[in-house]
Amino acid sequence: MASRIEPLMTVADLDACPDDNNRYELIGGELFVSRAPGISHQRVLLNLQIALSDYLKVHAIGILVPAPGMILSDYDAVIPDICFVRNERWNEVVTGEEFTRAVDLVIEIISAGKENRERDLKFKRQLYAKYGVQEYWIVDRENRCVLIYLLRGNILEEIAKLTVEEEITTSLLPRFQLKVSSIFNF
Repeated sequence: MASRIEPLMTVADLDACPDDNNRYELIGGELFVSRAPGISHQRVLLNLQIALSDYLKVHAIGILVPAPGMILSDYDAVIPDICFVRNERWNEVVTGEEFTRAVDLVIEIISAGKENRERDLKFKRQLYAKYGVQEYWIVDRENRCVLIYLLRGNILEEIAKLTVEEEITTSLLPRFQLKVSSIFNF
């Protein structure tokens, strides 16, 4: 749930908060709080990480990072589930231990609850589009599908809703193929 704070909360304000095992994100200066992901969320994450890591061992075109900090402005700081950055852009988007510019691909796995769904489908999608994320995948565990968005102008536009019978492919990862069913295989 978003908490509207006036004046808007900054990344510096967030850094000053004590660690209480919740995940805090800022979108437009508004604070979003969620608990640590559950086991099924993490198993889906692991399946995606393994598939993408195996692909990148053969096709060393970029770097995969699970659950990184992404600070896009003083008022925008999020923790995506997975990020991918092409090798040639790595030094452009990384500062220290965090991403400070848009990565090439963001993958979010929707956690249970209406607020989490709305955050990923609306607020984070708008944020990622604003800063230039090229591709956004939303893994919907509840409906066992993957929504694929591509940046067109300044909007991440849905181009596919892939069901368990289909495969994920993307021009960002040439020759990558992943059966959607394998993501939910546990």
